[in-house]
Amino acid sequence: MFETSMTVVGNVITDPIVRRTATGDVCSFRMASNSRRRNPDGDGWVDDKTLYLTVSCWRRLSSGVAASVEKGHVVIASGNVHTSEYVNRDGERRATLEMNAAHVGHDLVRSIVKVCGFPMDGALVGSSDEDSDAAEEVGAAGTTVEDAVAGLPPVRASDVDEEIADPVPSMEPAL
Repeated sequence: MFETSMTVVGNVITDPIVRRTATGDVCSFRMASNSRRRNPDGDGWVDDKTLYLTVSCWRRLSSGVAASVEKGHVVIASGNVHTSEYVNRDGERRATLEMNAAHVGHDLVRSIVKVCGFPMDGALVGSSDEDSDAAEEVGAAGTTVEDAVAGLPPVRASDVDEEIADPVPSMEPAL
């Protein structure tokens, strides 16, 4: 099997699913990435072909992705890509593109994200009192990082210090 490193920016098209395996937890989701090109007629931009791939996240990355990525989010995924061949129910040979991700993050060009990090000891690091309260809960008997993150308040554009004129800027390049 041939693998190569690749970075893909695209939309998450399925909610992440966490599965337990003999070698640890794995979180996987599907994403789609398409390029845009200028319409030859000069009538703006059109979507070009779409790349679909399944992204698998292992170990600590699986916890972070499961706690913070949802269907519809725009993410940047980087890792080793390979094709996986199979035979479908009709007996046809098919192939799909799969990535074993090393890194997954939100695209900050098209989103605003509040970050709660967790250092090597597994405790959350937050910036507010509410974040700190959630961080103190991590490590208590039966409390997971996901449980602590779920208790954090949502972040709204009004929570950001500076006024945001256009939180989702146009992706069209300036000419």
